[in-house]
Amino acid sequence: KAYFLFEEKCALIFFSLLSLQCIVWDWDSNGKHDFIGEFSSTFKEMRGAMEGRQVQWECINPKYKAKKKSYKNSGIVILNQCKIHKMHSFLDYIMGGCQIQFTVAIDFTASNGDPRNSCSLHYIHPYQPNEYLKALVAVGEICQDYDSDKMFPAFGFGARIPPEYKVSHDFAINFNEDNPECAGIQGVVEAYQSCLPKLQLYGPTNIAPIIQKVAKSASEETNTKEASQYFILLILTDGVITDMADTREAIVHASHLPMSVIIVGVGNADFSDMQMLDGDDGILRSPKGEPVLRDIVQFVPFRNFKHVS
Repeated sequence: KAYFLFEEKCALIFFSLLSLQCIVWDWDSNGKHDFIGEFSSTFKEMRGAMEGRQVQWECINPKYKAKKKSYKNSGIVILNQCKIHKMHSFLDYIMGGCQIQFTVAIDFTASNGDPRNSCSLHYIHPYQPNEYLKALVAVGEICQDYDSDKMFPAFGFGARIPPEYKVSHDFAINFNEDNPECAGIQGVVEAYQSCLPKLQLYGPTNIAPIIQKVAKSASEETNTKEASQYFILLILTDGVITDMADTREAIVHASHLPMSVIIVGVGNADFSDMQMLDGDDGILRSPKGEPVLRDIVQFVPFRNFKHVS
C-alpha cells in the first residue's frame, strides 16, 4: 500500500506541473463551430478553484492578435469549480483486493433456431454440447478461477418464460429470482439444460436490461464505500442487438462502476455492429454524446477461437 500511495503522490505532482493547452470554441448544432481562442494553464493552477478561489485566464485568438494591434483578448474564461474524479483501471481493483463477481447472461431469442432442430445453436443433443454450451464452458472455466465462492448468477434474455409466458430480458435461468446463483460453471450448465425445454424462444435481442441489472449491483457495492467486489458480465448472443441506443447508454453508465462486460458472439452471424461496443475503433459514446469513462467492453466472435487448442 505504501508503494502505491507513493506512486499516486508522484503522479499527482507530475500532473500538477504539466502544462495544459485549453481551446475554446463557439459550438453550433450544425457542426460549423467557430474558434474563439486558447489559453495555457496547469492542473495545479486549476485546483485553486477547489479552494474557493476564482481562477481566470485571458482567451487569446492568435490570428486576431497578429492582425490587430488593439486586440487584447476574445474574452475571459472563469473557472468557478473544480473536481477531481479518479479513474480506476481493472488492475487497480484487483490489486486493491477486490473479489470477482462473475455473472452469465444467455441469449434465448428465436433467431437461434428451434432447440429441437439440429441446425439450432441451442440444439438439445443427448451427447454433444451445443454452441452455447461450448462458449459458456470455454470462457466460464477461465473466469471462474477468479471468483472465490464459485457461485454465479445466471440469467437469460429474449424468451417467454413460464408460467405466464411473458417476454423477459433478465430472468434467472434457475427460475429463482431471489437467488439466481448457480454452483460453478457446471451449475450454470445444468440450469441452462433444465430451463431450455421450458422456454419459448422469442425476442427481440435486448441486452441493456441485463447490463443495467448487473450495474445496479455494482452501484450498490460502490455505495457501501468498501468496493470489495468487481463485477464481470459474460453475455452469450447469436446476433445483432436491437436496443443499441439503450445498450450504449447502459455501458457508458456502467463505465463509472467496478464492472466489465465480455460479449461472446455465438454462431456465424455478421457481428460487425458489435465492434462499436468494444471501443477498439474509437471511444464509445451514449446517444447524448457522453463518452465512456473506461473501455469496459470486450467483444469476441467465438467462431474465431473455438478450434484453438
